Amino acid sequence: MTSIQSIQKGRAALPRRTFLFGVHGVGKSTFGAMAEKPIFIPTEEGINDLDVDRFPLATRYGDVLNALSSLYSEPHDYKTVVIDSLDWLERLIFAEVCAQRGVESIEDIGYAKGYVFALSQWREVLAGLDALRSHRGMAVILIAHAAIEKFNNPETDSYDRYVPRLQKQASALVQEWADEVFFATYRVLTKTTSEGFDRKRIQGIGTGERIVRTTERPAHVAKNRLNLPDEFPLDYRIYAAFVHGENPLISSDSQTSEQKGD
Repeated sequence: MTSIQSIQKGRAALPRRTFLFGVHGVGKSTFGAMAEKPIFIPTEEGINDLDVDRFPLATRYGDVLNALSSLYSEPHDYKTVVIDSLDWLERLIFAEVCAQRGVESIEDIGYAKGYVFALSQWREVLAGLDALRSHRGMAVILIAHAAIEKFNNPETDSYDRYVPRLQKQASALVQEWADEVFFATYRVLTKTTSEGFDRKRIQGIGTGERIVRTTERPAHVAKNRLNLPDEFPLDYRIYAAFVHGENPLISSDSQTSEQKGD
């Protein structure tokens, strides 16, 4: 029975559930590799060049469940589980649904119900991750690629924005479940030059700087529950410092100012 004695105070110190999506080649897997004692569950071959511990490549949905079960029941000292990537996991989920329903394609299930059926598998994966988080003290990092979709904002004209490359219902489910949803990208500056006759030319200039965006903007979806700055360098150590109540960006700025003063 729930009673006054069961009331808990303060912030619950559970490991974070982080969903990182971003543009191709920006360093999403490297972000996961920088986490504390990570173990990867790969659904694609994008981490072959990273020096990380990993399960064998998952080629079936059951492989992912077996990996989660092993992490839950067997002794180990891993602190972070990384699934790389969710969009390839989705292919495995679709194949599982098709096998169960006796069809060749998820589209063969009428009225788009195949995508609704797939949510059961997604919930099974998320439940397994929650079990690792609650009972084994493991943080979770989910990685996905980005896609561009048209967003029909009821308050403005429609516009394009970056979203995770997942079916919409699955994407909404994972985003709601995660504590943080981060968008990883390169910083891009624009330069406007006049070409005469009232014509202007806008040129995009890439700096090569890799950043994480933490709050939703018209250009992308994102969220965080830690009152993070709108963006910071794509570096897991910076994120970890914020999780522990530190602000590494202030420290860096202060050191830079002192160096300039010297």
